[in-house]
Amino acid sequence: MNDTGFAPILRDGLWSNNPALVQILGLCPLLAVTATVINGLGLGIATTLVLILSNVTVSLIRNLVRPEVRIPVFVLVIASVVTVVELGLKAYFHELYKVLGIFIPLIVTNCTIIGRAEAFASRNSVPRAFVDGLATGLGFTLVLVTLGGMREIIGHGTLLQQADLMFGAGAQWLTITLVHDYRGLLIAILPPGAFLGLGLLIALKNVIDSRRKARSVAVTLQIPAGQTTGSAA
Repeated sequence: MNDTGFAPILRDGLWSNNPALVQILGLCPLLAVTATVINGLGLGIATTLVLILSNVTVSLIRNLVRPEVRIPVFVLVIASVVTVVELGLKAYFHELYKVLGIFIPLIVTNCTIIGRAEAFASRNSVPRAFVDGLATGLGFTLVLVTLGGMREIIGHGTLLQQADLMFGAGAQWLTITLVHDYRGLLIAILPPGAFLGLGLLIALKNVIDSRRKARSVAVTLQIPAGQTTGSAA
């Protein structure tokens, strides 16, 4: 495939083909972990690292792997990268690692990662594979953080609760208490709240896309009319 620039890849990963809002992939960690912003951010960064490293590795070996065994090889690559990321998280962010728990090794089963390895990285150059992994990971992370923020505000009345898990003990001041003596809304931090929040985000994206499309069509229809007016004048 010829290189045609990175802008379409970034646009696809961040918005047009967002793995959480369009492909609806990776729902298990998306719904289970996003009770707070920090949890969502931690899992999002880990997933982004796996996407970037696995995409780059698959792109590097794409001409060496026979088609008959490409999927097992890709899974092995992804599992190896996840193990490295898990060990790094366990060593340097141990408290956050304990909170995220089983969802770190379960990144291996995230269909987004194997999907990008098969559909994109195995058919493109290393720079394009890198940008695709970065864009897809950032798109997924943005949804994790946004959903985590919504649930944390409604469920706890705070933002960046337990920021010290990621940024160290000195980062406790980052926690923002939006509502003092707030008892919280339990449904927001339970799985039903995650489903409702994700549904609202998907609906919001669809509304924005519909309005952009309608605006684009309106502009397109106005061009001939303007040219006709100009000609008549």
